[in-house]
Amino acid sequence: MSSDQHVRGAIEAILMVVDEPVAAADLAAALDVPEASVISTLEALRDEFASPEDPRGFELRATDGRWRFYSSPLYADAVGAFLVEGQSARLSQAALETLAVIAYRQPVTRGQVSQIRGVNVDTVVKTLSARGLITEVGEQGGAVLFGTTTQFLERMGLGSLDELPPLAPFLPDLAAIDEAS
Repeated sequence: MSSDQHVRGAIEAILMVVDEPVAAADLAAALDVPEASVISTLEALRDEFASPEDPRGFELRATDGRWRFYSSPLYADAVGAFLVEGQSARLSQAALETLAVIAYRQPVTRGQVSQIRGVNVDTVVKTLSARGLITEVGEQGGAVLFGTTTQFLERMGLGSLDELPPLAPFLPDLAAIDEAS
């Protein structure tokens, strides 16, 4: 077995057992190989697994600079039926609205989110935090600041917050303000 084959196999094996995405630098350190070699191997694996000629049930994605195997969106219905089996894993409308405010305005305090939404968000923030979608990221004047987590990015299929869609097309008043600027 060549050194390249060993590195490739080792990367695949490690990614199969990790609970959270792993940085290329961590893989390189564990395998005692240059990070550039690990990155090129990860990119080659990602491209191979994404082949439209041979659709797989999984894909390799980078989220916030960290790599992990994920189930393919092509099979989301089957995976959802298998995992959920009648349980509601969906977020309420209030939770989705609160999560959107936090995602787009972070870091943001609970009070700022309440002011934007016009309702108390204490319970919703606790739910989002318990689900691992938001976390405390600091403090401002004694108030806790919240932001989204890597798990949020993973669930949304985003590599970074920069990939969030722009809001202006959905908010006519905001679009008019952007055009005037």
